[in-house]
Amino acid sequence: MNTTTLDLDDEILAIYLAKHLDGFCGPLTSKKFKGGQSNPTYLLEAKSGNYVLRRKPPGKLLASAHAVDREFRVLTALHGSKVPVAKPYHLCKDDSVIGSMFYVMEYINGDIFWDPSFPDFTPAQRGDYYEAILQTMAALHSVDIETAGLADYGKPGNYFARQISRWSEQYRAAETDDIEAMNALIEMLPLRCPDDDGSVALVHGDFRIDNLMFAKGKAKIAAIVDWELSTLGHPLADLGYFCMALRLPRNPALPGLAGMNRKELGIPSEEKILARYAELTGREIPEDWPFVLAFCFFRLAAIAQGVAKRAQQGNASNEQAAQAGQMTALLAQMGLKVLD
Repeated sequence: MNTTTLDLDDEILAIYLAKHLDGFCGPLTSKKFKGGQSNPTYLLEAKSGNYVLRRKPPGKLLASAHAVDREFRVLTALHGSKVPVAKPYHLCKDDSVIGSMFYVMEYINGDIFWDPSFPDFTPAQRGDYYEAILQTMAALHSVDIETAGLADYGKPGNYFARQISRWSEQYRAAETDDIEAMNALIEMLPLRCPDDDGSVALVHGDFRIDNLMFAKGKAKIAAIVDWELSTLGHPLADLGYFCMALRLPRNPALPGLAGMNRKELGIPSEEKILARYAELTGREIPEDWPFVLAFCFFRLAAIAQGVAKRAQQGNASNEQAAQAGQMTALLAQMGLKVLD
């Protein structure tokens, strides 16, 4: 067992999986993937094939964070549906095996892109990739939560109001500096929050390009990954979160599209993205779209602050964690800007 680092004890893990995972045969070697700042993710290479393991990070954690058991539940519910996900194999709640809760799922050999500009593609290809993204988002938001067994996967009531409250608390718990823009958003967003319109869907919560795995060489999504923040909520929260990339700067930690000639690149405008999503889902885009965007910037700023806090404590899972945490103030300022 390893309770202080992100390294896995491959021998102990192989013994455990041989007892609990059908068809597993060791020995195995583990290698941590790039990214996965919140829940560390590993490639397991074994005699019986390749697998992926996701775990809670070790160390002191914020309450309700890093819920890998929720990830496993939603993967189990969605596997075999129109929403592409990796097949979940086994959930281990016994911290004594590797030092924290973890689950093992199917390994998919696909393409993951970190840059929403798709720099190696033609304008026509970029359009195809964005179309695939919007179709997949629409499929996700069309899931029948009752049939999927996810009717109790989130709390009832106004999603935006609930999330503003939650992330305000999470931000305060992880606060390391006094950021004026975050203080302003915490005060302003509840006042701007619209009445609940009754829209409820399964939302991913972190719907961005690097959480989408494409089939090798194809504009087709093979799996949506990193479901830690998924819940029942307002579907426009995912759409707004995805659209943040249009405004984010060209930063290594959170690469965006600001300052780029998107029309020349073949990347659809925000207006076209919203119109296509509305066409695919039959959902109307609200007049106060800026509120949705501001909420998304605020939420990501709070998440980034949590990463910064873990980096300060030495248990963040990525070398970019400190840099991502430094984005908190910038993201908050961008949230205020879109509210004007």
